[in-house]
Amino acid sequence: MAFGGLEKKQTAAPMAEINMTPLIDVMLVLLVIFIITAPLFSHAIRLDLPKVAAAPARQTPQTIALSIDGAGQLYWNAQPITLAQMRERFAKAGKQSEQPEIQLRAERSTRYEVIAQVMGAAQQAGLERIGFVTDPPPPGAQH
Repeated sequence: MAFGGLEKKQTAAPMAEINMTPLIDVMLVLLVIFIITAPLFSHAIRLDLPKVAAAPARQTPQTIALSIDGAGQLYWNAQPITLAQMRERFAKAGKQSEQPEIQLRAERSTRYEVIAQVMGAAQQAGLERIGFVTDPPPPGAQH
């Protein structure tokens, strides 16, 4: 029996340990099953697929590097431009079928007003993909 021997002593306490042998046996059986079936899952089937002419894959969208220095001067792909010229270029880019992504770089000392004007002009032109480019902190710098 699971509660001790056949002796009828008053001092004999019931056995309170979990019998681990059946659990270990089940785990070993499962391990053997997984070892046997694992190579079956990686079996490759050779297929001769049809050859079809398809359209080329979509290219990554054009990116526009728009930089703003501390004085508020705008640079379109490293070429200085005015705010009015930027609005014209945004309008042209907004009419393209594949809209470009704008990567906005601004110095730390740039006024937020200039950044807000750039973002507003992009939104008015229908450009939705704007990314902010930052430099990673130097090694050992505290946050």
